[in-house]
Amino acid sequence: MKLLSKQSTVLLGLTTCVLAHLPLPASADSTASLLLSLKCQSDYTVNVWRRYASGELLYRATGPLGNLRLGNGTRENTGAAEVYKFKNDNYVYQVLGGRGDHRQQGTLEVFKNGRSLLSQACGQEG
Repeated sequence: MKLLSKQSTVLLGLTTCVLAHLPLPASADSTASLLLSLKCQSDYTVNVWRRYASGELLYRATGPLGNLRLGNGTRENTGAAEVYKFKNDNYVYQVLGGRGDHRQQGTLEVFKNGRSLLSQACGQEG
């Protein structure tokens, strides 16, 4: 019960951040190519895109509590995963996409001021 309460609080906090951004449908961006699409346990769909012209990494999340879009992401290849990081004020959204035998798996992590708020397993969408 305590875990459920913590996740609800985190998602409510994320909604506050989400409301500061205009929503963009995660499935429609004609200026970018889709790199990763994950469906997470909290019914959030997380997409990572790369703009064709600039190479900028974009984060798009849609879910029951709202939508979030971020830009200026970074990418790191750890060998076992592709790690995409996006910052929004004191929050860092980190998406890990599996590689090799774990290609259909991923993780969404959210940090505030360096402290972990959320870590959810995700699966490849579509």
